[in-house]
Amino acid sequence: MICDNCGKNRAFERKMTHTYGKGKGLILIEKIPVIDCPDCGEQVLTAKTIKEIENIRRGRDKQLKQRFVPVTQFA
Repeated sequence: MICDNCGKNRAFERKMTHTYGKGKGLILIEKIPVIDCPDCGEQVLTAKTIKEIENIRRGRDKQLKQRFVPVTQFA
């Protein structure tokens, strides 16, 4: 895949996890497709992906799975 930023043919799609919101409105979305370029570091979400993220955030009660995550602090 050709990177739109640097033009090199090494960009690839990978999956990432990202959190949105805060407090009780916090949601974690897994397996978000991102186009990543190892040469220039550019990371791009397509318009289709952004629209789907917004759809997930609006209707999250339908798909939401509760998980409890252990939390610690960096010493």
